[in-house]
Amino acid sequence: MRVLVIEDDVRLVNELRNQLQKNGYVVDTSADGVNGVFLIREIPFDVIVLDLGLPKKSGLEVLREIRSEQIDTPVLILTARDSWQERVDGLKAGADDYLGKPFFMEELMARLEALIRRRHGQTSQQLEYAGVTLYLDTQVARSQDGDEFQLTGIEFRLLRYLLMNPDRLVSKTILSEHVYEEEQIRDSNVIEVYINRLRHRFGKQFIKTRRGQGYCLQTERSDP
Repeated sequence: MRVLVIEDDVRLVNELRNQLQKNGYVVDTSADGVNGVFLIREIPFDVIVLDLGLPKKSGLEVLREIRSEQIDTPVLILTARDSWQERVDGLKAGADDYLGKPFFMEELMARLEALIRRRHGQTSQQLEYAGVTLYLDTQVARSQDGDEFQLTGIEFRLLRYLLMNPDRLVSKTILSEHVYEEEQIRDSNVIEVYINRLRHRFGKQFIKTRRGQGYCLQTERSDP
């Protein structure tokens, strides 16, 4: 999952980046509203953390602008703890949730996970499909035979994205955008390596290749 943090407090941004990466997110950041809007238009994020008190363009302006362009990415706004009017304005402008500063990182992570699950029609902290279960809080996966695997960071991001989009054909480019950090090498052949690792654990037919198009999960009811 790919998250954009639009926040001008450098210390807070560094804390957020470290915590988000530990929780399996690919993280992009912006220190002002103008660049934030640019990134939102250019990159398909799964969720956005948006501070309202931004330079160049306020968070409220950012929110109104992207919603006017029919960009429906979930947005969690950060507000001053006692500023109820900011929270109301943000929700009216199209925010999906809010969190007052200062906040506990654990609560922020839980709210982001909830927004992403809701967007993908999921209600639980575990994803299940075709006998495979992924536990989001521990990054452990269980196979159809009951074997459990502690996944590496990229394996977790890859499997989570596929399980969040079980009926979707996903290209290597899209997978790369949701698996790799901006500074990492996005080599399509590396994606194939990790796909094969997941197949080794969960069966060759669990992830199907559509030549020249990408990957999709097998249907839960196998073809006759």
